[in-house]
Amino acid sequence: MSKKVLTIREQTIFDGVITRYFLKSIFSLWFKLAGWKVTKATSHGAGVAIAAPHTSNWDFIYALGAAILQDTKIYFSIKDSWCRIPVIGNFMMWLGAIPIDRSSKGKGQVELINQFVVRQKNNKVFFLFTPEGTRSKTQKWKTGFYHVAQSCNIPIFLAKVDYRIKEAGVFHSFQITGEKEEDIQAIQASYKRVAGKFIALQFPPYEGALPKITDAEALVMKALYSFKGFATCVEISTKIKRQELASSVLAFLVDKGIVEVTLSDQETGVASYQLTFLGKGCLLHLYPSLA
Repeated sequence: MSKKVLTIREQTIFDGVITRYFLKSIFSLWFKLAGWKVTKATSHGAGVAIAAPHTSNWDFIYALGAAILQDTKIYFSIKDSWCRIPVIGNFMMWLGAIPIDRSSKGKGQVELINQFVVRQKNNKVFFLFTPEGTRSKTQKWKTGFYHVAQSCNIPIFLAKVDYRIKEAGVFHSFQITGEKEEDIQAIQASYKRVAGKFIALQFPPYEGALPKITDAEALVMKALYSFKGFATCVEISTKIKRQELASSVLAFLVDKGIVEVTLSDQETGVASYQLTFLGKGCLLHLYPSLA
């Protein structure tokens, strides 16, 4: 006798009166008393959400609170065997579990999510991944989240629980370029500025708070990101619609390791600039979207 096919539940803990009023009031009061805040960036429609760094069970609680306060539904994958256990299975599905059958006859995670996205495309729905895959020390990320986002044609929402500044929620909606390795490196670089509960356990390693960047410097960084490579001072000035770009702006960004410089013309000594991966990571914190 074949097993009953499990599908993603439409109505979860995030729907209905209990969440909208009771849980929202509880988390709102808790965040206020504990000095926590929700990120200002807003997301639209469905997307893959990665939550990092993941070093404590408290991460999920703060992430859940931020999602409820921003009226966002969260779904997460789990072995379908858990969802078949009486009572426990129903509870897991109510929490937003995506039952994944990893057998050769089962539908894959991508297909399940893709079918669901068709119905939820315009709703605020997160398919949550923890790329570290563990709360213990690790040296790499699992990149299945990128494959899901690419196959389903949805953005990657970069979410954080930053214990240094006490802030939780999504800080950027990342549109994948198809250059997987470069995209992953840029995303990872952004998490070097997020402090987990146990900094010594997080990957990538924590490199301190985001440097103080002015609006003018942020515009230069955004312009360089759009070039997808090196650009001269004149090209940058044209892009940001300035007649002249102050050399001190570029000097500051180079000094901070945000921008790298090279001589594009040996004879004239004209320099060209491009964002480093560290710079791209910083930029993702400055703008909610770069699309």
